Amino acid sequence: MTWMEYSEPKVRPFDPHKKGYRVLGIAESFSPDQPTATLGGVVMRADLIVDGIALGRCRVMGMDATEAVISLYRSLGREDVNLILLGGCIISLFNVVRVREVAAETGLPVVCVTYNPSEGLEEVLLRRFGADAGERLEAYRELGGREEVRLRTGHTVYVRRVGVSRRATEVMLNSLTVSGKVPEPLRLAKLVARAARAFLCS
Repeated sequence: MTWMEYSEPKVRPFDPHKKGYRVLGIAESFSPDQPTATLGGVVMRADLIVDGIALGRCRVMGMDATEAVISLYRSLGREDVNLILLGGCIISLFNVVRVREVAAETGLPVVCVTYNPSEGLEEVLLRRFGADAGERLEAYRELGGREEVRLRTGHTVYVRRVGVSRRATEVMLNSLTVSGKVPEPLRLAKLVARAARAFLCS
C-alpha cells in the first residue's frame, strides 16, 4: 500500500467564491543535461494580483519533488495561502510529487494541472528505470486518475485534486485562466522558474 494507504488528508476548506482567496502556483524549469531543476512559486490573489514569489530546487530524475514543493511553500511563511496549484505531478524527468503528502504536510488542498491526454506512464517508467522503478511506480499509482475539465476559454485541461471538490476546482481554474489553458499562477510561476534557472546557470 502507498503513502497513508491513499488516505484523504485533512485540509482547510477552500471556497472559490471568496474574493480574497490566494493560490500558490508552482511550476518547474529544467534541462536534461543539468542535475537540478528550478521551481518557481507565485502567490496570486483571486483578483489576479501577485503578492508573493519563491524559488526551490529538485533533482532531475530524482524522487525529491514532494519535499521540494513542501519546502517552497514553507519558505514563504504565509498563513493566507488557501490552495496549492501544481503545474504537473510528474516533473523534472519522472520526479513524482506525492500530492496527498503535500496536502497533509501543508494542510492545504492541492490541484495538479496538465494539458495533454495520456494513456498513463507505468510502461514508460518500467522501460526507463527497470528494476529500480518500484518507488516511482508506487508514487505514480498513488496519484490516481486524471479528470477532464473544460474551461470557459474553450480549452481542456486534466486535473488531479486532493481536498477540494471538482466543482470548486472548475470555478477556481476558470477564474484564474485569462486566455488559453494555463492558469495565471502557473504561467507566471513558469516564467519565474525559467528566469531563475537561466540566471543561476549563466
